[in-house]
Amino acid sequence: MSGSLGGWIHKNSPIPITKKPDLNDPVLRAKLAKGMGHNYYGEPAWPNDLLYIFPVVILGTIACNVGLAVLEPSMIGEPADPFATPLEILPEWYFFPVFQILRTVPNKLLGVLLMASVPAGLLTVPFLENVNKFQNPFRRRPVATTVF
Repeated sequence: MSGSLGGWIHKNSPIPITKKPDLNDPVLRAKLAKGMGHNYYGEPAWPNDLLYIFPVVILGTIACNVGLAVLEPSMIGEPADPFATPLEILPEWYFFPVFQILRTVPNKLLGVLLMASVPAGLLTVPFLENVNKFQNPFRRRPVATTVF
């Protein structure tokens, strides 16, 4: 033994040591010349690292968010008044009828159901107007002729 423990620790270490590439190896040189060989040496990232790092990062992020919410609760402004909406947060014109439904219906569940019925009704229009094109032209699109 040379007097230092460096060689002994390196040989008997339970920690996996990354294998260094042998650039004199003709097989590796051929793979590197073709643009391959980046996974030929070393320790693979999956599952050794990524399988353990992803849950730690995700759980750490969730723990930070929950910790901030519990330790530092803060209100984000004053409570809303549904009958006095400021002009700067009024919806666009195409959402305004649905917004008025939510404001006028006193029951929240009924308001949400009525709000969900608007796109559901719009989705049924193509099926209602799916009639034979060889029929009477005045009966071709019943919903459109009724509305307009």
